Amino acid sequence: MSSLSARVRNAALWLALPLVGSCYQDPLLPIIGYENNDQACADDLDNDGDLLIDCADPDCLVESTLCGEIVPEVPSEDDEADLFTCHDFVDNDDDGQFDCGDPVCRDIPETCCIRENTDETCADALDNDQNGFADCEDFGCRNGIFVTVCDERTDATCSDELDNDNDGDADCDDSDCSLLPACLAQMGPETSLDACSDGTDNDGNTFTDCMDFSCSMSMDPEVLAYCANVPSEDTLEACTNGNDDDGNGFIDCFDFSCSMSDDPAVAELCADMPMETSLDACSNGEDDDNNGFVDCLDFSCSQSLDQDVIEHCEDILEITPEACSDGIDNDANSFTDCADFSCRTSDNPLVLQVCQESIGATTELANAKCTDDMDNDGDGFVDCDDWDCSHNPLVTECPTPKVCQP
Repeated sequence: MSSLSARVRNAALWLALPLVGSCYQDPLLPIIGYENNDQACADDLDNDGDLLIDCADPDCLVESTLCGEIVPEVPSEDDEADLFTCHDFVDNDDDGQFDCGDPVCRDIPETCCIRENTDETCADALDNDQNGFADCEDFGCRNGIFVTVCDERTDATCSDELDNDNDGDADCDDSDCSLLPACLAQMGPETSLDACSDGTDNDGNTFTDCMDFSCSMSMDPEVLAYCANVPSEDTLEACTNGNDDDGNGFIDCFDFSCSMSDDPAVAELCADMPMETSLDACSNGEDDDNNGFVDCLDFSCSQSLDQDVIEHCEDILEITPEACSDGIDNDANSFTDCADFSCRTSDNPLVLQVCQESIGATTELANAKCTDDMDNDGDGFVDCDDWDCSHNPLVTECPTPKVCQP
């Protein structure tokens, strides 16, 4: 907040204060001001009205002498992975980051380092953690374990006119919604000339217009004539012009119609282009095909048909039942096991079973695990002290979930 805006707000609040005669009355709440000195950063008040109090406020971390890192005389060799070490102002694991600045602390919801990780905080139009991103634009919301408002995979979020997952497509324009009742009700056959030329996957089968057999093999002469004139991407010229000629989202040799062409000249061309499909290319740490994704983060590797590549990617990604239950952040993205998007949204039923069992797939199982005085998932938190229990809607034995306070 700028000093000018703060003064304007203070003046407005001053004018709104109740007066008895000419005497000043103490306001019920503190007047919004500054949080940039030792006094304001140690008074347990949110002086600048940004929802963050004292050392939880970045202003205090920068301006106050009370909130910086404490460097012990004897270097610490502890892990930075629990409530105490994530709030003690010490870089316990000596990795250059301390407390909530350490990704390890932010990966543990119980530390309350991530303040945008609930449906409420992810839908309030506020940047609660002051990291420059609000609501579903915030990584903590998009990947929050218990956040549903940022997932475009429910009837509610597929009909709210919002791009909840921040991928550029909202509601039924988002492929995540295409097979949900809310969108299926809007879909129709992809057989007419209009439906085969509107750029939309009208029947929700993941194929659009003339890429859909219902269009390209239509019994309607008008549709057949239209599809016959749609540019194809299978000639040497079309596979070298840098354009997506057939409008399927893939360009030149990244399009199967080029890379798997029966034309020897096209096949030779694509064979000589750098691709990210071999084991060497999927493990060299380089973006061989220049598509912005490296090695196993590239679909051409992670979804390869080459068994050697598959096994390599399974070893380093968090996509298998073993990797999603070993307590290790295998892909180094700061999320571990079922807290990782790749685990809890997996298409592998064995992975989903692991993640369901970690918090309880049924009310009975969830309540049993959350009242057995055991740390079932080995994260250092037991029963209702674990967010997996306190924020699981299936658990009825825990009190109202606590909300992280600044």
